[in-house]
Amino acid sequence: QVQLVESGGGLVQPGGSLRLSCAASGFTFSRYAMRWYRQAPGKERELVAAISALSGSTNYADSVKGRFTISRDNAKNTVYLQMNSLKPEDTAVYFCNARGIDLPRYQYWGQGTQVTVSS
Repeated sequence: QVQLVESGGGLVQPGGSLRLSCAASGFTFSRYAMRWYRQAPGKERELVAAISALSGSTNYADSVKGRFTISRDNAKNTVYLQMNSLKPEDTAVYFCNARGIDLPRYQYWGQGTQVTVSS
């Protein structure tokens, strides 16, 4: 039973910080690249950050570069997204995604966690 369970979302004021967590189970976590996506109402789902399976290299959307940090702890089967200097434009549902590096490269999604940035 594959599961990706996000947590850590909530309401925060502009300039504040949140740390999202995604706990994975049911697959070989270390063989999957992990990603955070977000989706605001009326907008397409957007890739926010990614971290590779083998090298741990990271990539970020331009809109969050310098403010967000993705990391993973393979021993805990968990990926994190540290979000600092939050802006109202960051308001969205944030989704955890896993994509395998081995064929057929299975892909899994979490249920999402709401982040609201408002004064």
